[in-house]
Amino acid sequence: MPRKVYSDQFKRDAVAMYENDPHLLLKAAAEVLGIYRTTLRTWVDTYGTGAKTQSPPVSHADRAKQLTDAEKIRQLQQENARLKEERDILRKAAKYFHGRDKLVIRFQFVEDHRTEYSVKRMCTVLGLKRSSYYKWKASSAQRHRRLIDDAMLGAKVKAVFDEKDQLYGAKRIAAELTYNDAYNDNGPVNHKRIARIMKKLRLRGYTKKRKVTTTRRGPNRVVFADLVKRDFTAPAANRVLVGDITSLPIADGSNMYLASVIDCYSRMLVGFAIAEHMRTELVEEALEHAHHTRGSLAGAIFHSDHGSVYASSQFQATCRRLNVTQSMGAVGTSADNSLAESFNATLKREVLKDKKVFANQLVCRRDVFAWCVRYNTSRRHSWCKYLTPTEYEAHAA
Repeated sequence: MPRKVYSDQFKRDAVAMYENDPHLLLKAAAEVLGIYRTTLRTWVDTYGTGAKTQSPPVSHADRAKQLTDAEKIRQLQQENARLKEERDILRKAAKYFHGRDKLVIRFQFVEDHRTEYSVKRMCTVLGLKRSSYYKWKASSAQRHRRLIDDAMLGAKVKAVFDEKDQLYGAKRIAAELTYNDAYNDNGPVNHKRIARIMKKLRLRGYTKKRKVTTTRRGPNRVVFADLVKRDFTAPAANRVLVGDITSLPIADGSNMYLASVIDCYSRMLVGFAIAEHMRTELVEEALEHAHHTRGSLAGAIFHSDHGSVYASSQFQATCRRLNVTQSMGAVGTSADNSLAESFNATLKREVLKDKKVFANQLVCRRDVFAWCVRYNTSRRHSWCKYLTPTEYEAHAA
């Protein structure tokens, strides 16, 4: 291509166009004219009048300084934007953190705001691992199914809880749901899951302990050897029996009394008697009741405390007639007859609940009798692997 040759007049006109437009840059003017910028600079130096002042040349050091300052400004702007975003995330997330599982709620916050902020940024601000969040998100369908299952199970738990007069705790309710065909649909139920559901439903089995002393020792009491030695087990039914008397307070200030006879093998209440007195006839009636329930008590050991009624000659005669061997623990040690003491505490806790006394003797006799009857056939016992005492002996047989 032949080299372009421009006349002096063209050069002067080009320089005049550039100088007469204060907003026209050298580079832009050169592009309009179709020449190189250096060429136009040469023409301006030769034919220019100096009417258009040029910016002083910038040194490499100044240019580097300008670039550094600009970079700092960009960094400050980015940091400011980052801090503003972090503040907004924390301010919105604060509404999620109120009396609940904070880890799960943080995951939920990320899920709800993932279109507004990046997941990576939210996880960094909230101190989460992205892998944990994605794992939580992937299991959402499973959690939803479990929530539905818990709701269905919660309805059963509430039904059993009310059916058992709001007395059962998690383990007994789990046993009821496992062994009762009316509730069992999918096999055994873990008591820890029941406890979690009961906590969510604010259900709690009744618990209360009351200390009552009914042992009265006579001055000339007869002491029998301790044949049990705190081993409240038996190889078979009708081998080892324990008994005790407990007071049942009435609103008018009087007391009713319950004498019990319990088989150590199955914890079955084989005999009991209720009266407004605490004479020897009361414990005799309970032992006679056990004799009729079992058919015979021959060869059995009957263990009690040092109460005067158990040490009386009248009760000793009854034991000899029924071929029962008496046994007594140490004086003043409730642990030596802890099985009977535990039975008495359970009875009062589940019958009286938050009340301190029975309304009258008729109500006392009625409620205590009903509980004692249900004890063997309806109430699940932890010793019996949460079967009833009747079921436990039937399975053993």
